[in-house]
Amino acid sequence: MIPVLVVLNAGSSSLKFQLFEREGDAEPRLTCKGAFDGLGGAARFIARDAGGVTLGENAWAPEAGFGHEEALMHLVSWLREHQGGRQLAAIGHRVVHGGEAFTGPVLVDDEVIRTLESLSPLAPLHQPHNLAPIRIVRRRLPSLPQVACFDTAFHRTQPDLATLFALPREVRDRGVRRYGFHGLSYDYIASVLKEYDPRLAAGRVVVAHLGNGASLCALRAGVSIATTMGLSALDGLPMGTRCGAMDPGAVFFMLREMKLTPDAAERMLYSHSGLLGVSGLSNDMRVLREQAAENPDARRAINLFVYRITREVGSLVAALGGLDGLVFTAGIGENDAATRAEVSARLAWTGMTLDDAANKAGGPLISSGAGPGAWVIPTNEELVIARQTSSVLRTARARLAS
Repeated sequence: MIPVLVVLNAGSSSLKFQLFEREGDAEPRLTCKGAFDGLGGAARFIARDAGGVTLGENAWAPEAGFGHEEALMHLVSWLREHQGGRQLAAIGHRVVHGGEAFTGPVLVDDEVIRTLESLSPLAPLHQPHNLAPIRIVRRRLPSLPQVACFDTAFHRTQPDLATLFALPREVRDRGVRRYGFHGLSYDYIASVLKEYDPRLAAGRVVVAHLGNGASLCALRAGVSIATTMGLSALDGLPMGTRCGAMDPGAVFFMLREMKLTPDAAERMLYSHSGLLGVSGLSNDMRVLREQAAENPDARRAINLFVYRITREVGSLVAALGGLDGLVFTAGIGENDAATRAEVSARLAWTGMTLDDAANKAGGPLISSGAGPGAWVIPTNEELVIARQTSSVLRTARARLAS
């Protein structure tokens, strides 16, 4: 039987999955991927093989009450029925916040779950959804190993000064510090840079993970030394619905003068700000691009996004002491040539020269000349989770054998 790893990424009404075969110490190999959407309502399931051929589909009426637990058990049953010759070996989960407790992937037990629950206030949009399938599997399939893989762990290499807020020690001692996120994405980019340009892999690189969630990371020889996100996933760049960096005094104003409750202010900053808040139209860059010529608020949202990216790139170049390359990744970074062009134009001071034709073609190299290189590299967070899950299982087996 070939061991299979399932990688899960849960949202409020969705559950995405990918299946990887794992043979010995070889790189995990994607065999199948799919998703459940509309959970809790008109739920849908689809699975496709690595080439995109549909392997299975289902739908459930809203009155069926088909939620995350039903989705997980359906997935397990479907795997047993349709993935003959393969044995479910473990489940790897993306978990946004690992706090100070977790510096790398970890085998899940009840104590790990309790610690992760305590971090939910730091990632309220993500952490509860990340934990939901972990609890379900722990209850329904208690003998199945689960591994938690953290978006914060990649940044634990940062120097102490890069993690500090200028706050009293008693606040710092409560874990209030910069953690950084999107670490699984940055881990993948760091792992493949040498395939694109060995000089880049050994040099000073800013990676721009630009999607509905967005951040930048400064890599020196593939190691994180600074990033734009901080204690929570609110900090740094404006995002689809999140505000990004702002004066904390604005929160006090919202509480005192606008009479918002803390919960209402949190909802505004996480769910009604960013591109959506500035444009009053959408959090989808494609929609904003379509409307930008006629809608000044859509254009303003785009301009702010690009301005903040380039301003933050400047701060990371200062942290790196120079720049050898810029990598665009994630949904906007990989697919929006206009955003890449506008960011590159604002970074001409670095010596970067955009190749317009290569940019419109999607790269991977989208610059020319002797200045810093600009690249488009698709991310693969799921593969990183599969790698980390496989590594944790190997370590656990070795420990049992010793």
